[in-house]
Amino acid sequence: MDISSYEDLLNAANAQTGPQRMLFVFTRSELPDDHTNQQQKQFEAQKGGALMPVMCVDKLASARISFASLVEESCRTGKDWDIVFVACMSGKFTETTNSAEAEEPLKAMVNSIQVGTVGKYLAFNRKGEMVKMKVS
Repeated sequence: MDISSYEDLLNAANAQTGPQRMLFVFTRSELPDDHTNQQQKQFEAQKGGALMPVMCVDKLASARISFASLVEESCRTGKDWDIVFVACMSGKFTETTNSAEAEEPLKAMVNSIQVGTVGKYLAFNRKGEMVKMKVS
């Protein structure tokens, strides 16, 4: 299935045979302390920087939480973010996973993002637009 939007992702998750839990890791773009002038220019053009996880949450795909609702909820935390990474986690047969079961996969996502291994996640900016990551 071709996924090119957050709505496509919701539809794909809900089309699976087992229940899905969506995992979200919100990140903020930062510039390293020892950055070069070139890195500074890329950062200012929103073409560079390091993505640092600032918060994470899990939601049932069946709840069909809109991206606008997700952004609104994130604003209430007071934590600023630029990119959210999303993955889905399958339940066992007809059983829905719970938030406690999502804790370890969320930690694994955070660790992957911190080392720049983001290719297996979908990424969206604050406007809900899908973002392709270029890791260097």
